[in-house]
Amino acid sequence: MESTAGALLAVCRVHQLLPDRGPVGVTAIDKRPVPGPVKVGRLGLYADVQASREHHGGADQAVYAYSEEEAGRWAAELGREIAPGLFGENLRVAGIATTDAVVGERWRVGTDVVLEVTMPRTPCSTFARRMGEAGWVGRFADRADVGCYLRVVRKGSLRAGDPIEVVDRPSHGVTVRRVFTGLDRDDAAALRAGHEAGEWELPEKVLRLV
Repeated sequence: MESTAGALLAVCRVHQLLPDRGPVGVTAIDKRPVPGPVKVGRLGLYADVQASREHHGGADQAVYAYSEEEAGRWAAELGREIAPGLFGENLRVAGIATTDAVVGERWRVGTDVVLEVTMPRTPCSTFARRMGEAGWVGRFADRADVGCYLRVVRKGSLRAGDPIEVVDRPSHGVTVRRVFTGLDRDDAAALRAGHEAGEWELPEKVLRLV
């Protein structure tokens, strides 16, 4: 596999729980960059939280990554800065695909941490309230620059400035974007076959699609 390398620009975790009109009453979407090394365990960054465990968090959604390149496209369209953490991401990365990452590919971040791409982020009403942009859920979905969730394969610590390297990439070639926008029959068959053979592990939300 050709080496793919990027960089970790910011590590973000919850700054404070904010009141929200949703059913939970609060949201943990207010993520902001933190200095120094941050420990990463099976369920994500140390001291990070999710207000709604039904829709966020868990091993298959332990870490959410968004790329600087995609954030830049939104900044140009909206005429405002898309600072690291604004979209609720844990990792703001550069030089490495998030939405166009292949499902099941693995990243080594720094020297310790290994993460595995699992699934796309689905925009919700909490995200729309956070952004305050008209028709935000539909606009975000239409562009489909949704970023990716990752599971933690190897624990450790990471910090802004760490290199990111893709160390393994499944041959099926199905990207997070294709999962989000709709799988064709061949995509679904390839994902299902590899999952059943134990070559990669699909999260339950993706298994429902294949």
